[in-house]
Amino acid sequence: MANKMKIIKKSMAWYYPNYLLPKIRGVIQCRDYARNTTFQSYYQNPVFRKEDQAKLIESSELSKIAAFPVKPPAACETSSVYHDPIVNKVINHIMEMGKKSLARSLIEKAFENIKRTQIERYHLASTQQEKDKIELDPKKILHQAIENSKPLLQLTPIKRGGITYQVPGPITENRSLFLAIKWLLEATYEKERTVHFPEQFAWELLDAASNSGKVVKRKQDLHRLCEANRAYAHYRWQ
Repeated sequence: MANKMKIIKKSMAWYYPNYLLPKIRGVIQCRDYARNTTFQSYYQNPVFRKEDQAKLIESSELSKIAAFPVKPPAACETSSVYHDPIVNKVINHIMEMGKKSLARSLIEKAFENIKRTQIERYHLASTQQEKDKIELDPKKILHQAIENSKPLLQLTPIKRGGITYQVPGPITENRSLFLAIKWLLEATYEKERTVHFPEQFAWELLDAASNSGKVVKRKQDLHRLCEANRAYAHYRWQ
């Protein structure tokens, strides 16, 4: 039976060479497995979000991948309107020892603290214009905080002539998102013992969303250091 399965897989790999595999544009959903899986290279990642499905239909790329087999979606991948990939990524960064329910409860408590703080500011505002400027959705505040914390440049150590230079250069989108979430969590962990994690994380998100606080200062310091080391930029191409 195992030999028959191997023959079937080899025959399917012959029918689907790599250069015939479709390339989906505009869809950010990609999954890399840490270990070897039973899926062959011609298996496509699932497109489970309705926005991405609409993009495929509009770009007429749906017909290209209709005949290819699809990998099963993960447990956290759903087409629900409440699914947010950024929130899920933050939960995975907070999670320790596989305790995802605990990480999710911490995020929910942080969102509750943000909601309470913003509603209090909303009722204390005197004019309607001030009330309109106050954002009450915690998810939008999280997205704005991460966007304000993303660095645009990075320093790469390059050794030339026995001397290591910190060479500035562009940064990828995934690396920038990773650093923004990492800096927010590191600023949260630098708290007093009497302050709980959800409260401190809520304060850091509110500060970063208003373009202030430790994380925004850290990003600006990195940009300032990249500007100071711009004389070493030519080492990137040598």
